[in-house]
Amino acid sequence: MELKNRITDKGKPTFFKEHQIALYKSLEDKHTTVEVEEDPLGTRMILNMGPQHPATHGVLRLLLELEGEKILRTRLDIGYLHRGVEKIAENKTYQEFMPYTDRMDYLSPYSNNVALCTAVEKIAEVDVPDRAQWIRMIGCELARISSHLLYLGAMVMDSGAISFFIWTFKERERLYDIFDNFGGHRFTISHSRIGGVHNDLSPEVIEMIEEFCEDFPKRIVDWKKLLNKNRIFYDRNNGVGAISYDDAIKLGLTGPNIRAVGIPFDMRKFDPYLKYDEVEFEVPTRLEGDNLARYYIRMEEMGESIKIIKQCLEKMQKGPIRTDNAKKSYPSKDEVYYSMEGLIHDFMMTDTGICPPAGVESYHAIEAPKGELGFYIQSDGTGHPWRLKINSPSFTNLQGLEKMLDGEMIADTVVMIGGVDPVMGDSDK
Repeated sequence: MELKNRITDKGKPTFFKEHQIALYKSLEDKHTTVEVEEDPLGTRMILNMGPQHPATHGVLRLLLELEGEKILRTRLDIGYLHRGVEKIAENKTYQEFMPYTDRMDYLSPYSNNVALCTAVEKIAEVDVPDRAQWIRMIGCELARISSHLLYLGAMVMDSGAISFFIWTFKERERLYDIFDNFGGHRFTISHSRIGGVHNDLSPEVIEMIEEFCEDFPKRIVDWKKLLNKNRIFYDRNNGVGAISYDDAIKLGLTGPNIRAVGIPFDMRKFDPYLKYDEVEFEVPTRLEGDNLARYYIRMEEMGESIKIIKQCLEKMQKGPIRTDNAKKSYPSKDEVYYSMEGLIHDFMMTDTGICPPAGVESYHAIEAPKGELGFYIQSDGTGHPWRLKINSPSFTNLQGLEKMLDGEMIADTVVMIGGVDPVMGDSDK
C-alpha cells in the first residue's frame, strides 16, 4: 500500500501534516516499516529541536515525533557545519592540512594532529624519534582529559547543576596554560609535525605537567563524591539512553560509547601506535550501556590518562624531536636561519611537501577522546593526497543516538546528547 493511502481516508487528508508525511517518507526511504496508528485526539506532534539550540552541542537538528512527553521516533539531520575538509586536503600539502584537523574535533585538537601525522608517516615510511613519540603521547592524553572535562561539565549542567560547568572549566584553563607553553597556542595548537614535533618540552612546561598530574586526581575524587551518590544526577542518567550490546556493534559505536556495553575496544590496546605498548593502563568498561555507564567510563579514563602521562615523563629520554631526513620533515628554525641548506629544505617542504610513493594507499587510526579517529590516504606521488577520507568518531556515534532516543522522555533528550558527546565539526567535516 502506498504511503499516501496509509495516511489518508478516501483521499481526504487526516490530522497528519505535511512535515509528518515527510518524516514517514524519509523513514520509508530508509527501508523502515512505519505503522501509522490512529490518533483521534491529535496528541502526537513533530518537534524540531535544533540546529540553533544551545543543548545540541553544535548545529545538530533532531526531528522528534512525540506522543505527550514520550519520543516515538527520532530522525537526526546533520551537515549544517559541513566545510568539505576532505576535499580541501586534496589541494593542500600534508603539513598545510594540519591546521584544518584542529577544527574538526575542536575539543581535542592535539589528537587530530597526531592522527594525521601518524597516517602520513605510515604511507610515507617516516621514522619518528622516540622522544617525539613520548611528547605526542603526553599531548594526546592531556587533550583526552580536556575533552572529557568539557563533556563532564556540559552533561552535568544538562542534568541541572550549573556550577559544575565552571569547576571543570577551571581545570581546562590550567590545561590551556600548559598547551600555551607546550606549543605556543592555547587551543588550536598544531604542534605535531610529520616526522616529529615542532619544539621540545621546556623544563617549565614539564614542571607544569607534573604539578597538574599531582593535583588533578584530587579533583576527580571530589567530583565522584559529589556526583556518584547524588540522587538527582543518578536518577537523571541511570537507565537513560541505554543501548544493547548487539545494537552498539551493528551501529558501529566507538570510544566510551562502545566500552559502556562491555566491549573493551581501544586502539591504544587493539593496534598500539606511538609508545602505548610500553606503558601500563586499563581500559575501563561497563555493562549497562546507559548514560550513567558512559559517565563512569570517562571519569575512569581521565585517571588512566594521568597514569600514562606520568609514565611518559619517566620513560622519555633526551634526543632528537624530528627525523633527520630533510626530504620528509621540516628543518628546525636554527637550520633555516643559519644555513643555506636548511633554508632550501624549508622552502621545498612548504612548496612541495613530503611525497609518498605513487599508487600507495593506507589507513591509520588512533584512539581519540571520542573513539576511533582514522585517516585513509591514497597517494599519487605528489606532495598532496589524491584522496583523503576521515573516519570520525562523532559521526559513527551519532548513528546510535536515534536508537537511544526512541522510547525515552523528551526531558532526557539533552542529557542523552551530552552522554554521547558528539562534536559537529568532527561529524560534518
